[in-house]
Amino acid sequence: MPSPVPTTEWPYRDRVPNAPMEAAEVVRVLARLEAARVDTWIDGGWGVDALLETQTREHDDLDLVLSLEDVPVFMDVAEALGYEHVAGMPPRSFVLVDSVGRQIDVHPVSFSEERGGGVYIMENGSEWIYPTAGLSGRGKVQGHAVRCLSPELQVTVHDGYELTEKDYRELDLLHARFGVAIPQSSRDRAEP
Repeated sequence: MPSPVPTTEWPYRDRVPNAPMEAAEVVRVLARLEAARVDTWIDGGWGVDALLETQTREHDDLDLVLSLEDVPVFMDVAEALGYEHVAGMPPRSFVLVDSVGRQIDVHPVSFSEERGGGVYIMENGSEWIYPTAGLSGRGKVQGHAVRCLSPELQVTVHDGYELTEKDYRELDLLHARFGVAIPQSSRDRAEP
C-alpha cells in the first residue's frame, strides 16, 4: 500500500515568505484546536519529534490528520490564527500558510469502523487507511501532551516514497527509541 505522502514535491515548499514551524506555534495551534474540540493527530516530522518528546530538527511545516467532518471548524480556527488556505481541497490534503510563511498540511480522513480507521483519499483518488491502532500515539511538544501517529504508523507512512536523509534519520530514531522494525526498502538504502 503506498504511503499517503505525495510523491511529487508538495506545494509551497519554496514559499515566500518562508518560516519554520516552531514548537511554540505547534502548541498554540493544537491548543486552539483542542479548545474548539477538533481532534487532531500529528503526522510527519513533528509527529516523530512528539513521540521522542524532543525537537530533533527544524520543521518546514506541521502535518495534521483530522476528521473530514471537523474541517469547517478547523478552517475557522486556522483563519483566526492567521492561516490562509493556499492549496488543495478537502476531501484530499490541503495546505494553509500564515503571513510569516509557517505552513500546515492537513490530511482529512473519514472514520469507518468497517474499514478499521480513517480513510484518506490520496491525490490519485485511491484510498489509504490510517488504522485505528496507529492513531494511538502520544507524545509531547514543549512539555505539552499531544496525540500523534504511533511509532509503527510513522514507519509505515515513511515507506512507499523516495526518502531523504532526514527521513532515514527519523526512521533510525524511531527504531532506536521504540524498537520498531524498519521496512526492508528503507534498510536497503545506499550508504554514503
